[in-house]
Amino acid sequence: MRRRTFLAALPAAAAAPLLAQTETRISARPQAAPDNLRRPDLRSGDRPVGASYGSRSAVYGSGGAAASAQPLATLAGIEILKAGGSAADAAIAINACLGFLEPTSCGIGGDLYAMLWSPAERKVVGVQSSGRSPRGLSLDTVRSRARPNGTLPPLGAVSVSVPGTVAGWQELHRRYGKLPWHDVLAPAIAMAEEGRPMAPIIAYYVGRSIVAFRRANNGIEETENAIRTYAPGGNAPNTGEIFRNADLARTYRAIAEGGADAFYDGEIAATIERYFRRIGGWMTRADLRAHRATMTDPITTDYRGVTVHAIGENTQGVATLQILNMLETFDMAGAGFQSARSIHLGAEAKRLAFEDRARFYADPTASPVPFAWLASKDYARERARLIRPDRINPDVRPGNAPAQGDTTYLTAADKDGMMVSLIQSNFRGMGSGLVPDGLGFMFQDRGQLFSLQDGHPNIYAPGKRPFQTIIPGFATKDGTPWMSFGVMGGAMQPQGQAQVLMNMVDHGLDVQAAGDAPRWRHEGSSESMGEDDPDMPATGLLHLEAGVPDAVRAELERMGWSIGRSDGGFGRYHNVERLRQDGPMVYAAASDPRADGAALAY
Repeated sequence: MRRRTFLAALPAAAAAPLLAQTETRISARPQAAPDNLRRPDLRSGDRPVGASYGSRSAVYGSGGAAASAQPLATLAGIEILKAGGSAADAAIAINACLGFLEPTSCGIGGDLYAMLWSPAERKVVGVQSSGRSPRGLSLDTVRSRARPNGTLPPLGAVSVSVPGTVAGWQELHRRYGKLPWHDVLAPAIAMAEEGRPMAPIIAYYVGRSIVAFRRANNGIEETENAIRTYAPGGNAPNTGEIFRNADLARTYRAIAEGGADAFYDGEIAATIERYFRRIGGWMTRADLRAHRATMTDPITTDYRGVTVHAIGENTQGVATLQILNMLETFDMAGAGFQSARSIHLGAEAKRLAFEDRARFYADPTASPVPFAWLASKDYARERARLIRPDRINPDVRPGNAPAQGDTTYLTAADKDGMMVSLIQSNFRGMGSGLVPDGLGFMFQDRGQLFSLQDGHPNIYAPGKRPFQTIIPGFATKDGTPWMSFGVMGGAMQPQGQAQVLMNMVDHGLDVQAAGDAPRWRHEGSSESMGEDDPDMPATGLLHLEAGVPDAVRAELERMGWSIGRSDGGFGRYHNVERLRQDGPMVYAAASDPRADGAALAY
């Protein structure tokens, strides 16, 4: 519940001490809201139209639209569109701004995937820019650094793979950009140089990350650069404090002047190589120079007349398609919105899809992945027969394949009909903890997602791409664009995408209400890297947001589900919907109340 709504409902005498606490809390370390502001029986004020639980209306415009996890980044994208830029230009500008404004989720030390509707080509195209492991880092060395449970550590140089973001930006701009490259990066350069106030959710997670980086025996080779960059003066910035990153501004300026080559083969690359040599890591200039972003054709499936697109490659994108294919065999509209039956069916489909994810998903250039079979309707019907409508299936396993030879999401759309769905991440939290000397960004820890199990398709190898969790979403109707959308958050992403689509297709919710609706998240499925939790119930935990009714929770428990707490891990969603396919262009854009972000249109 919003703080001002709660306070306004109290007598003045009762509200006074809370107001005093609120003022004090502004200068305190970032923390979650106290329990008295999180009571599950409270909700936002009444709205005259739309869903009763809705946070706000979608925004509408005909000239262009954008949505991201930070209002200042969204505004920068809108300004790029107004200056004549394409949706691709706007997406790059937003992402660059987020690398400064939202370093807890993304940055040029991470990877990038995108899907977009190309009006000229009349189709959805994909861009993947996922980096490979250092060629000088052997499997034996990686295993020598493994944790006691046999998995890769989450921090330090052994978890670092080549960052793909800058190459992804340039590929998008080369093919679909309109404005000069320097102009697209100019807003982010200005923000990083001048500084901007720290948003509350980002301040909270930066504070948590700095605590983790200072923890003894954390496996990070050096932390002075990270502390200097993100906690100047020794303390992480508070909400509303001006935060600057002059090092990142200089790095962005070098990229604006020299393009992706400046990052992968110029002085930035040389600095990166020197840094890893200094701390005993493995990334080299040759590793960076070898990286390329590539175009890819998305995999698709039909869900009740809507074509849903996903990037295969080394991502979990096909999991969304698998979940939807299984659910299409059930009457989800008849099951009811936010009902126990609806949540049960969705979570069971997720469990089945994720067993396949743990068994088959990997870099297809290193090990063939049966994408067509996994996304097929025949296989979905076979798997759906394992779902019991009234109780949990205690034993789910991967299918038998036929033989064969913390993330940020943003979206933008322009007046010409181009719609871009872009996701970009450093993987867990801020990343590996490693910030190269004077460059102002942190390297991703994506390499942690490799498996160390012999014979697994996702097993670590030098020069190989790890399995990826980041997946953009896109949906079309009758060969025309409908939605450019995504849900951030690791394994939550395919679960969240499926829930958004069900909310809109099966239950008729609008683009904003579809994201405001309470979500569920199942955890405890098998993991390809062998990170299975021995303390997890055999069927995992089904986490429910506070808005799910108590009667539904009780019914799910009767079905056999172990209910987990509402822990904030339900993803953050943004969406731009094209409302009409002929006549004047009209977009509706939505953003998630679980983030600091905003949707704008004009």
